[in-house]
Amino acid sequence: MTWKLAGALLVGASVALAGCTAAGAVAGGVAGHELTDGSAAGTIGGAVVGGVIGHELGD
Repeated sequence: MTWKLAGALLVGASVALAGCTAAGAVAGGVAGHELTDGSAAGTIGGAVVGGVIGHELGD
């Protein structure tokens, strides 16, 4: 779990620097999936938050 979470956070940080909405949604979905142990709501919520962050950083 620790390595998966670290990997997800690394991907999230990389995507945040790129500022891409789709990639932010993917990274957020992966992070949400890992943080909530595979919960569908956590995955979708993470994707939404990641997409919003990616969109705002891209502006």
